[in-house]
Amino acid sequence: MITTMGEFVPIRNLKPGMKDLNIMFIILEIGKPTRTKEGHEVRSVKVADRSASINLSLWDELGKLIQTGDIIRMTKGYVNVWKSCLTLYIGKTSEFQKINEFCMAFSEMPFMR
Repeated sequence: MITTMGEFVPIRNLKPGMKDLNIMFIILEIGKPTRTKEGHEVRSVKVADRSASINLSLWDELGKLIQTGDIIRMTKGYVNVWKSCLTLYIGKTSEFQKINEFCMAFSEMPFMR
C-alpha cells in the first residue's frame, strides 16, 4: 500500500513490510538510548494516533531532538518486526517534522495483529 502525499496511514492499518508511509503521531514515551557496536544511539519511542500506538526506532541526533507531547509528521517511513514487536522506522529519504505539541487525540492501546 503506497499513500499519496498528504494522506496519512492510521497506525492501526500498519503491517510488516509496508513502506513509503506518511504518518502523523504524538510522542508518548521516549526510551533510554542504547548503543550499537558501531557507537550509534538508538531509542525506542512509543508513538500514537487516534487509532493505536506503535514503537518507533530513532537513531542518533533525531532521538535527542524530540520531546514527549511533540506531534510529528513523518513521510516515507516503513514498518518491520523487531523482537516480535511491530516497529516503525525512518528511511534514508524520510522527512520527520515537528508540527505541533500537546493537541492530538490518540489511543494508547497497542495495536497487535
